[in-house]
Amino acid sequence: MKKFFNHLEEYIVAFLLFVMTLLTVINVFFRYVLNSHIDWAMELNIIVFGWLIFFGASWAVKIGAHIGMESFVNLFSDKIKRIFAIFAVTICLVYVFIIIVGSYTYVEKIYSIGILSQDIKWLPQWVPRMIMPIGYGLLLFRLGEIFYSLMLGRQNTFNLLDEAKDVLKKYNFKDEVKK
Repeated sequence: MKKFFNHLEEYIVAFLLFVMTLLTVINVFFRYVLNSHIDWAMELNIIVFGWLIFFGASWAVKIGAHIGMESFVNLFSDKIKRIFAIFAVTICLVYVFIIIVGSYTYVEKIYSIGILSQDIKWLPQWVPRMIMPIGYGLLLFRLGEIFYSLMLGRQNTFNLLDEAKDVLKKYNFKDEVKK
């Protein structure tokens, strides 16, 4: 179960990509072979893509795939880097918490009004929009993991991508690459 939870976002992103691809292929078949189309396919693809973005953002935080701009921070000692990282993660946590509250309020309003989807007539609009509080909740959890690791001293940075270091490694500038 722990392995499943550690890879939750990966599995969901893979499944959502599969659904989008399958739906698009089926709709193309309907359009070009059967001279018809699926009325709700585009709206469902947009909904699935929205869910994919939020799960992907959480997964990217987990694996450190977001682009970082740590050139200035890397000039300092590990202790100072950790202070900068704790500050950055704290700001991110506050931001994510504010968005969770706002998105939950938004979804609650849509639920109380009872708006239905435009093309998927039976689907209430609050269902696809639930990804906002869910996705930001996952982000809160993943940022909380980073904050916890920073506070325990297990890591000193946000562990973001360092494109400059990657390019230097790619072209074998080993002397210039310092960690």
